[in-house]
Amino acid sequence: MFKRHAAWLKDLVDAGGRTGVGSHGQLQGLGYHWELWDVQSGGMSNHDALRVATLMGAEAIGLGGDLGSIESGKLADLVVLEANPLDDIRNSNTIRYVMKNGRLYDGDTLDEIWPRQQPAADEPWRNTAPVANTTIGGAGR
Repeated sequence: MFKRHAAWLKDLVDAGGRTGVGSHGQLQGLGYHWELWDVQSGGMSNHDALRVATLMGAEAIGLGGDLGSIESGKLADLVVLEANPLDDIRNSNTIRYVMKNGRLYDGDTLDEIWPRQQPAADEPWRNTAPVANTTIGGAGR
């Protein structure tokens, strides 16, 4: 079903229509990449898929004047990648750096590296192991 939907989105964008990418919380951090890859899987060019994920999405929520592309006067939060997503859309998750609000962070650890050098906060979710329920039907059954 994903490929049929993605092919329809390609036709929509080719005809001048707009769409966007979103994620629903599945596997935080990777869900958005999965959605981007799915959009591209119907034959859309990598460039158009990236436009869907950035500028078209910003325009869809009414923020195209502030977000979605690198232009004078727009907010400049950036993601710096290790590999080019124009070569392979799956390179979208090769995150090396993130710049947010003028601060540069390491993409793997979220440690701030500029203008200050300080480790990321020790959030509770960083050190929480998953709970494995190995019984059928839930614990205690």
